[in-house]
Amino acid sequence: MAGMNNYSTLMYNTNQKVVVTDEDENSEHIQQRPRNIYGSYAAVDSSGNPPTSLPLHRQSQLQYPLSDDQYQIYMASLNSGPDSGLKNVHSERDLSLPLEKQRALDNFYDSQDDEISIRKYLGIGVQWVSLVTENLLSHPFIVLRRQCQVYNASQRYHLHPFALMPSIVHLHRRQGVTTLWKGLGSCLLVRGLSMAVDDVLSKITSWPKEVDSRTNMKRFGQHIILKCISIAVVMPFYAASLVESVQSDIASEKPGLFDVFREGSLRLLYWKSPQKGRMLPVWCLIGPTVGIGITKYLFGLVIKGISSRIMRRRIQQAQERKGAKFKDDSLETQNVEVYSNLISMLTTEVIFFPFETILHRIQLQGTRTIVDNLDNGYAVVPILTNYQGAMDCYRQTVASEGFSGLYKGFGAIILQFAAHIAVIKLTKWIVNQITEVISSRPPQKVVQYYNLDRGLNSNSTTISRSLSSGSELDENSVGNRSVD
Repeated sequence: MAGMNNYSTLMYNTNQKVVVTDEDENSEHIQQRPRNIYGSYAAVDSSGNPPTSLPLHRQSQLQYPLSDDQYQIYMASLNSGPDSGLKNVHSERDLSLPLEKQRALDNFYDSQDDEISIRKYLGIGVQWVSLVTENLLSHPFIVLRRQCQVYNASQRYHLHPFALMPSIVHLHRRQGVTTLWKGLGSCLLVRGLSMAVDDVLSKITSWPKEVDSRTNMKRFGQHIILKCISIAVVMPFYAASLVESVQSDIASEKPGLFDVFREGSLRLLYWKSPQKGRMLPVWCLIGPTVGIGITKYLFGLVIKGISSRIMRRRIQQAQERKGAKFKDDSLETQNVEVYSNLISMLTTEVIFFPFETILHRIQLQGTRTIVDNLDNGYAVVPILTNYQGAMDCYRQTVASEGFSGLYKGFGAIILQFAAHIAVIKLTKWIVNQITEVISSRPPQKVVQYYNLDRGLNSNSTTISRSLSSGSELDENSVGNRSVD
């Protein structure tokens, strides 16, 4: 029973077996017949002390009218030996309950499905927070990263987070706090468009839009083809969204919400000859975009699968060491899903960062975009490049800026995932606190049954004779909820 190990009662030692029969009622060793709250009777040993052991169905049912001397003898017997039954309680977490008592109190608790459903909803809450962080809270760092990537003439590379701090402060002073949230609507629309294209292609062709470890090779190949088509279709709209996310607010007109579809459709229509001077045609962009995109996707699947298996294996080993398995592991499964997604995203973004820099530069070329100069955070500069393709962009970047020029703005990705991890850790801590409160707080009937409310008001409490001297439970309210 979840949460029952947090409560306590006075335990009888079970080193000896005592058999109580009806014939023992007339024995000379019986000194008195204590009344049972359930209407049955039990024996007391020759010394007048409570028995050290009873059958399971008779435990937790007796009341013992003890004198002061008998009580002191009984306390001394409990305190002696390694199996002492008397414990000092310093906090609610120190309380413990034997297995037999847990089973006896099963009916006192509300349905266990309620607690399981609460844990499930808490896990779903963590997933939603991670999703919101990935799509919304990470956007300012994505804007910073893209602005650094596309500005080929910058003197500062911003390879670590501290180099970005002065520029961020200056941007906020000059343009306001909304300057790093530009292009958010178009980015969300492009992500929604990508999901819609996947769904439409899956319904038309019956190809799977998601795969797992049970997917066969044929279905997996169909899924890869579906992803390639989806990336190719969405690419012109992604390029239009890139322009909106990097252009300066003070030197450009604010785009409309659906301008991304208009600009993307124009780029798609001008398949061979672009509508602007140095803009590369779509057919020159589709090959590198699809190749890098599908490789990044497959690499992310591999990293996610490996990390999730490692985490599940560690959880299983921890359960084996404790000798117990969680009855409801939905929260653990959802945590594995959240952290495996985070590890996969972090690894792929770091490894494919140079390729992303090349793609962004060739997609932005010829769009006459003016961006903020992140060398100081005050000025604006135009993007003037003349690349012939992806390979030419790579050669010119390495020749003029060095290999580290492919990692311009890498400090922004460090800030992005630092904030992402911090949000997940904070959410996880809040969820753990809620789960602990739900699991450790006993129902009111259990508090009354064990008289726990008297001891929770002090910092240190010793379970006293009130636990063994009687219970306030009414005979009619308890019924037959004793140990079977």
